Parts: sequence; C-alpha cells; structure tokens
Amino acid sequence: MAGALLVTAAIVTATSFAQPVPVPKPAPKGRDAAPPPPSVTGATQTPPNPIIPDPRRNVPSSIFQTFDANQKAQAAKVSAYLSSLQTLVGNFVQVGPDGSKTQGDFYIQKPGKVRFEYDPPSPIDIVADGSSVVVRDRKLATQDVYPLSQTPLRFLLSDRIDLMKDTNVVNVTADDLYVSVTIEEKQALVGTSRLLLMFGAKDGQLKQWTVTDPQGYDTTIAVYNLDAGKKLDPSMFKIDFTNYGPAPG
Repeated sequence: MAGALLVTAAIVTATSFAQPVPVPKPAPKGRDAAPPPPSVTGATQTPPNPIIPDPRRNVPSSIFQTFDANQKAQAAKVSAYLSSLQTLVGNFVQVGPDGSKTQGDFYIQKPGKVRFEYDPPSPIDIVADGSSVVVRDRKLATQDVYPLSQTPLRFLLSDRIDLMKDTNVVNVTADDLYVSVTIEEKQALVGTSRLLLMFGAKDGQLKQWTVTDPQGYDTTIAVYNLDAGKKLDPSMFKIDFTNYGPAPG
C-alpha cells in the first residue's frame, strides 16, 4: 500500500520542495523495446501501452539551448492545443518506477483543477482545487498536501501557456507518431526534475507524460478515451479536510 502511494506521489511531487521520497528501483527489463503506441482517440478504446522513455537518455540542458524554426512551430502548436482546453476527461494507465501498472479515470477543469481516481485495489485519489494538490488514501483516510505551484501538473492545468516563454523547454522532437516536449526544472535543495509531454503527430492530442524525479526515476501516465466537451461538477475538485486530514508526520 505504501509503495502505491509513493509511486502516485511522484506525479505531484517531482518539483516539490518536500524532502525527496525513496522510490523503488526501476525494472531492468523491457526498457529498450518500445511497446505499441497508444490507440488513436475515437470511440471507446482499450488501454494503451505507455511508451517508457529510455532511462539512459541524455537530454541537453543549457540556458543557451536554441531551437530551429520547426521545433518552435511544434512547440507553438502544443501551446495552442493546451491553451484551447478548458475541460478534459478520460482514462489513464500509469507505470511506476518499478514497472508496476495501475489504471483509472481523470478529470481536468482549467485553470488548476484535476482529479485522478485509481481503480481498485488502489485506494488512491489525487485532487487539485486550483491552489493545492492532495494525494489521498481512502483506506487510511489520510492525505498529503502540496502547493499546486510547485508541481509539474501546473503546466497541464494553466489557463493559457506558451511553453517557450513560460517554461524551461530543453528538447522538442517530432516523428510520424509523436511530438514530444521536455521541460526541465532545477531547484537547489531538491535537484533537477523533468516533465516529458507527448502529443499525437496527426491529431495533436495529449497522449502521455513522464515525470522524472531528481533521483532519475520515471513515472509515466498514458491517457485515452479523451473528451474535451464534458461538463464537470465543481464539487469533484473540492479538497476534503473533514474526513481526510493531512497524513500524520
């Protein structure tokens, strides 16, 4: 149970000022061969196989990083797509640093609100109300609270965003299947973390993201069955401090 919570927390704490959390060693197998790509968005889909980044990758990191016209154009398209979204609903598949896989549903309402509901037997929910994010354990009736401004989720939840101006983009790549944008953040007390966003090259829609924590461990979430037109109940994003207090220290 604790392991599930730690893996889930990696999604929201990769850039947090909290003390680094120990995570399982990544699975040594299955990292080199790329699994089949996520399904194209349409009617009800089967869960995709997330694309797991090569842990040996070396992304350029420099404040003087330059991009050509095509890379800038790709980043601009991604920025326009993210800025156009107001709500987004779908399913997700999460792969943790140890290769463990969980699934569930997610709900986004911009700016700043998101809810991840994990399928049983996982007891975890993640809720952001616009200013804070909680990782909740329904079974233990506890939750850890983090500032939304210090988590990588804020890039997906911003009302409008220009990736090249508002974030530290260190890499932009495009092929026949995906447009990928890597954002890097450095913090003196915690270290360097990265967020890799992947979008469909043909439909331009969000396919998955990978959070790399300062210790180099990846948590990947692939999304599918996306619906950008659904109306959401605002109460879904309310943080419950009555039944769920902050996790005991």
